[in-house]
Amino acid sequence: MCRYSMMVYKGHYACFNCQKTFKRRLLADVNRDSKTSVEAKCPECGNLMANMGLDFKSPAKNDDKQWAHIKDLYTVGITFHSCGCSGPGYIPQDRKAIINYLEKIRSEYMHALVFWRYRIEPENKKERELDYQKNSSHLWAVSRNAFKETVTNQEGINYWLKRINEVEERLNIIKADQQK
Repeated sequence: MCRYSMMVYKGHYACFNCQKTFKRRLLADVNRDSKTSVEAKCPECGNLMANMGLDFKSPAKNDDKQWAHIKDLYTVGITFHSCGCSGPGYIPQDRKAIINYLEKIRSEYMHALVFWRYRIEPENKKERELDYQKNSSHLWAVSRNAFKETVTNQEGINYWLKRINEVEERLNIIKADQQK
């Protein structure tokens, strides 16, 4: 639900098999006490549908190229989620743009990793406070508790290696599909 209005938005779900979309309310919007969600199944074929977000605009049913692109986006984790007020952010427009986008993200993550490899870990409370003042954005990326406790270099390295691996997995998926 958008925080600026009381309107309940329906999520857009896509069936890549039928090349159709359906809007669906969340179970939590119907039953406020519900903590579970029910899988969205296509009313036509019965396959699970992809939750594409509030800002998704469906391509024409017969636009196979655009449907393939939408499926590529979903496969690498790019959807159209927002509260409905500000839009979903950047959405790559073709497979090459997806690859460029993911490579840019990987590069940014690698840059963050370099910070953690060369950072001098604070040894006392005063050094930790100075480190926090100077590097709070790096520290907060790894731990929301960074103000209260020391974030070790190893924690930072592990965090960014995990994120880099996730992006590389997405890149491998999209590149493998590209070679088919």
